[in-house]
Amino acid sequence: MVVDARLPLEAASPAEDGSDRLRDENAQLRRQLALLEARVRQGDERRRAMVHIMDDLNSLNKKLADQRKAMIHILRDYESDRRRLVQQTERLDNTRRALLHILQDSHQSNIRLEKSRKAMIHMMSDLSETTTAIQQREQELRDKQEQLVQAGKLATLGELTTGVAHELNNPLNNIGLFIGNAVDLIELGMAESDQARVLRDLHTAMQQVHKASEIISHLRMFGRAAPVSRESVDIAETIRRALSLVGEQLRLRQIEVVLRLPEAGAGPSVVGNAIQLEQVFINVLANARDALASMPSRRIEISCELVHDTVELRFADSGPGIPPGLEQRIFDPFFTTKEVGKGTGLGLSITYGIIKEHRGTIAVRNLPGAGAEFVLQFPLAKPEDLVGSVIQ
Repeated sequence: MVVDARLPLEAASPAEDGSDRLRDENAQLRRQLALLEARVRQGDERRRAMVHIMDDLNSLNKKLADQRKAMIHILRDYESDRRRLVQQTERLDNTRRALLHILQDSHQSNIRLEKSRKAMIHMMSDLSETTTAIQQREQELRDKQEQLVQAGKLATLGELTTGVAHELNNPLNNIGLFIGNAVDLIELGMAESDQARVLRDLHTAMQQVHKASEIISHLRMFGRAAPVSRESVDIAETIRRALSLVGEQLRLRQIEVVLRLPEAGAGPSVVGNAIQLEQVFINVLANARDALASMPSRRIEISCELVHDTVELRFADSGPGIPPGLEQRIFDPFFTTKEVGKGTGLGLSITYGIIKEHRGTIAVRNLPGAGAEFVLQFPLAKPEDLVGSVIQ
């Protein structure tokens, strides 16, 4: 028996055709699905892009709004500037017209200036002559001031005559005593046997001669009119020299002097003239001496101390003090509280001038209870201050 193999194949062809169609449709659906997914993705991207665009548009709108506001401000500023420019233009026009008037007046001013220049030449000539005359008057005034200071020194010496005579009388009496002893020993023939005693008396007499010579030399130096030299001065030693001249007067008037001064050579120094400073201290001491004349307790205290770079001196007395309101007037020339004929009123005035020349100060105050105190201050001497030989 022969079997036909084509029958089953022919019988199966409709099923195969349906499967192929399904596969084709499935492939087509997949393609459509992929296409749809791609379109969906594109739509999402476009949507996101649209969102970004909308954000950018919003930002641009905000910027445009800000720019519009800024433009409005600019327009307002422009309008203000335009108004100001108009005003400035008007002012400039006014200034131009004023400048024309000024230029018109300039010619007249130049003419007046020429006349003023000629007048100024004459004035300068007169000023030169006046300056020369003033310089001559200043020199005359300085000469008169020096003469006044010298007269003050001589007046002080006149007041100190009694005390100085006593100072000289002591060594002269001692000289006579010791030389008399030596002459007696020689006349008695005892010079050979007691030669040591004769020599001792003669040496002591020579010491008294030197002492008298120092007193006279000090007086001559104090009263001499000499150039005002500039040097380092031991202030405490200068006070002691002033006391050596006026001390006897104070002693005779039973005035106690208390010194609070540094040891010799250990005190501060100032730059100035020793003789003038000595005159200052003598005048201050003489003022205290006169103030204590009617007082039961008579005492003068003198102190010296260094306060920073300033030498401070204090002269305190136990007198009646300065009358109220006269603390400054006592330094005026010819002002005095003494009776007529007992004072010239120049002592403290000369003192004030000398202290000012030494770049110092002087002040007076009443002490609690009774008495007055003069406070003198001088700058401490420094090496750079010792320049030149004359106090300016």
